[in-house]
Amino acid sequence: MKNFKKFLILGLVFVMAFSMMMLTTGCGGNDEPAEEPAEEPVDDAAAAAAVDEMIAAIQVQERTDETDAQCEAAKAAWDALTDAQKELVEEGGYFADDTGDASADDPLNQDEIGENEILVVSFGTSFNDSRATDIGGIEKAIQAANPDWSVRRAFTAQIIINHVQARDGEKIDNMDQALQRAIDNGVKNLVIQPTHLMHGAEYDELVAAVDTVKDQFDSVKIAEPLLGEVGADASQVNTDKETAAKAMVAEAVKVAGADSLDALDADGTAIVFMGHGTSHNAAVTYSQMQTQFNELGYKNVFVGTVEGNPAETAFPEVKKAVEAAGYTKVILRPMMVVAGDHANNDMAADEEGTWYYGFVNGGEFEVEGADAPVDTGAGFGAENVTCQIEGLGRIAEIQAMYVAHTAAVM
Repeated sequence: MKNFKKFLILGLVFVMAFSMMMLTTGCGGNDEPAEEPAEEPVDDAAAAAAVDEMIAAIQVQERTDETDAQCEAAKAAWDALTDAQKELVEEGGYFADDTGDASADDPLNQDEIGENEILVVSFGTSFNDSRATDIGGIEKAIQAANPDWSVRRAFTAQIIINHVQARDGEKIDNMDQALQRAIDNGVKNLVIQPTHLMHGAEYDELVAAVDTVKDQFDSVKIAEPLLGEVGADASQVNTDKETAAKAMVAEAVKVAGADSLDALDADGTAIVFMGHGTSHNAAVTYSQMQTQFNELGYKNVFVGTVEGNPAETAFPEVKKAVEAAGYTKVILRPMMVVAGDHANNDMAADEEGTWYYGFVNGGEFEVEGADAPVDTGAGFGAENVTCQIEGLGRIAEIQAMYVAHTAAVM
């Protein structure tokens, strides 16, 4: 029994010693410690490219069942990047650009609407400050004038809705969602007020969307856009165009700190309003606004468009007209309801291809549809070109026009 116990103790000692050796030398019995598996190197370019692909997937005009998840995933992927990787994202401005505080804006997507609703329909913008001031200004004015009605919002640009949702977590209804919200809430009387400038493509799409559901309401009325009926040719103007023209110029003069439009004229200063432009037959509206300015005696006011449609509103033509009239200074201001992407990037950015850069430096300018760039001659110099980045929607007189259009159909 003694010998057995002794044998057992020796055996245990041997096992413990062997185990300690294995712990200190590794399973292979080498003197070198075991190496940790090497980490795979991070491919910064691939990580950035993946985010670009996710952004591209939500830069679309159609909402699907996957849109909410795609917006959330794109933002999460962006947030997970390092600063160095974010620099490699081609569309990095999608999340990185600071356009103001989104929380200052009310998306007006609440339920408990009641029986009477005014749906304010806009193209939309991803610029937070402009959305709250320009579009929000119109919405608030309409609500103040109609306290017994519920004012709600819809945007027609899904690509903008997705941008705001992905970047800021703010959800804005598209037309289909807003109309379905009205139906689900038992709205009986629906008034739709477009904030569009004219009876263009966006307005036509709005009317088509309403036609599919109008039978589910007791009454549906669609109010006029800002500038009213289009008219047959450039000579036709109306009261809406006159009222808008006076309000636009008065605001531009005030922001410029001038005593009057005549004072700006005497100083050699022209005001150039930059609209969007369109291939729709409503494009004549821009020509009509130029006619309206002329009839009001505003000889130093000019109308142009980003798209150069109508042709006389392209940048080279507008610059030529300003110079032919003898003006050497320019105030640029958007003829758009909201000061968003076009106002900030196509008009006011200090880089080649913008209206500001073109007036300051002159030279060649790319014109949509042209075979080659157009030489616009000498520039005016930076000291003679200023930008007013303000949308029409923040002007009290313009807000009052939308209020009046709403009242006219109610």
